Amino acid sequence: MKNLQHDYPRRRSFLKALWSVPVLSAAGVIFPSKDAASQKVKTLPGKDHFLKLSLNAYSFNEQLLNGSMTLEELIEFCAEKGIFAVDLTGYYFPGYPQVPSDEFLYNIKRKAFSLGVEISGTGVRNDFTHADPAKRQESVQHIKNWIEVAEKLGAQTIRIFSGNQKPAGYSRAAVLEWMLKDIRTCIEYGKAHGVVVALQNHDDFIKTAADTIEIMESIDSDWFGLMLDIGSFQTADPYEEIAQTIKYAVTWQIKEKVFFKGKEVDVDADKLIKLIKASQFRGYLPLESLGKGDPKQKITALLDKFNKSLSKN
Repeated sequence: MKNLQHDYPRRRSFLKALWSVPVLSAAGVIFPSKDAASQKVKTLPGKDHFLKLSLNAYSFNEQLLNGSMTLEELIEFCAEKGIFAVDLTGYYFPGYPQVPSDEFLYNIKRKAFSLGVEISGTGVRNDFTHADPAKRQESVQHIKNWIEVAEKLGAQTIRIFSGNQKPAGYSRAAVLEWMLKDIRTCIEYGKAHGVVVALQNHDDFIKTAADTIEIMESIDSDWFGLMLDIGSFQTADPYEEIAQTIKYAVTWQIKEKVFFKGKEVDVDADKLIKLIKASQFRGYLPLESLGKGDPKQKITALLDKFNKSLSKN
């Protein structure tokens, strides 16, 4: 397996940038030098402290869609369970795919703030594999609209998809070419609004680690990264594919199940957390529960499982 200790993801540049901001102290304002900033990031102790469990709203997909749970109640659940943040998928905002009113967005933001829960991200439906340029442009505009939503919510990331069409008469290379162009357009808009664009590997156009790496290596931007979906590598050893792609991760979908050589099995939390701790990833680890059962009970169990793994060396 690749030695992950020396894989430095693009997101490190954000951490370096933090040290260029003036630091207030009792003695006044301190401006660390660039060299000091670099040293500080490299030697910062206790980096595991920067791994915090979050929740992906899709865990309550049925309840949020049928109205038996509101976004406010979802945030309250996070607060009750000691979950640090929530990824509020766009589907659950009233009127989606239309953008909610500022009043609604700011009320949600205020609710989260009052309970000490951060809104770590949002996400949309889009498809960049359509052969029709007009359909792809609709996706681009849709993402731009929701980048503005993310900015208003104070969300760090917006999750997007590649797509799942297989247009007749077009090679994979041709689809990839126009996909990369559209993604770059969205990234530039995200940069202008302070929102990182996170592409999810979703067992669609992107099925394997190799597919993921092909796209990640084709785009060089600090405002782009991977939403690493551990349940969507379904053809080989998922932990090997996670290890190969973890350096691109800016956020996650950590699920109860993974597919090991096509067979669904329980996630090995200890193994996954060891991989994450061995990498340079810092940030939120959003949990996501799928399938039958009470999501409150399932998330509580998943939360306990990963809290125990995080507490280990």
